[in-house]
Amino acid sequence: MFRKSFRFIYVAAIVCSGCAHKAAMYEKASGLSGNDYVPLTRAGFVGVGGGGGGEYNVLAAERFVAVRHKLEIAEPSSGLPKSVEAVVAFCGTIQCEVLSSSVTNETAILSPSGNITARVAPQDLNKFLDFVEKQGKIAQHSTESEDKTAAVIDVEAKLKNQTEFRDSLRRMLTKTGVNVADLLQIQEKLAEAQAELDSEATQRKVLANETEKVYVEIAFHAEQHRVSRGAFVSVGEALRDFGSVLGDSLAALITAVAAILPWLIVVVPGLWFLIRAIRRFRERRRAAKAATLAT
Repeated sequence: MFRKSFRFIYVAAIVCSGCAHKAAMYEKASGLSGNDYVPLTRAGFVGVGGGGGGEYNVLAAERFVAVRHKLEIAEPSSGLPKSVEAVVAFCGTIQCEVLSSSVTNETAILSPSGNITARVAPQDLNKFLDFVEKQGKIAQHSTESEDKTAAVIDVEAKLKNQTEFRDSLRRMLTKTGVNVADLLQIQEKLAEAQAELDSEATQRKVLANETEKVYVEIAFHAEQHRVSRGAFVSVGEALRDFGSVLGDSLAALITAVAAILPWLIVVVPGLWFLIRAIRRFRERRRAAKAATLAT
């Protein structure tokens, strides 16, 4: 008798969690819930006066937007590494988190460059951008935004439903008279519910990090200076390159001769024997015709 009643309670808990999930989906689709009608002082809601002195509270939906800034800074190559270090150091004085930073030193074939990625609190974003602008000339500044409201609402609804389902399973474990088979089944479902809850909580933290902070990506490049070319600059460059061009041409010729020479050893004697054989054949043919005409 107790086992039947326990199974009835277990099925009822699952059905209730399903109903709560459907209700959450309805709230997501309609944008309204039982907590939407709250006093006027609640942040994110606006009160609209009605007739007869009454008040109706209308929901002003809160949005979750991920904002990204991308900047390209051009400055002299000599001061580029110091500028990268200065930006990283300044980030530590405000609400800012450096995600990555790198510096490429100048070489014979590479120009110096640097990259920084960081997440900055909105209230400190202007301070951070102002400091970055002082490091050099802004070559490009672009802003992107992505609305994450639907994803946040979906994750929060799943968190609420999974929490209620987990709590109902925990209450079942505290009931007396539960047999071993049902206890093992409840514990298995509880572990699955907790794992799903942890996964959704991690996803919510990721979304919070994206929407509550501003992602900033900075690329540092060395300034390119234009040098005026004289009338005979091209002639001088050609004279400087004369030796290397001549050497390359001779190397190509030697390579071609080395590739063709083995074939000449085989092809030339073969052609000589072929031509000689053709000549003998023609001489014999002519001699045969002459003998025929003589008879």
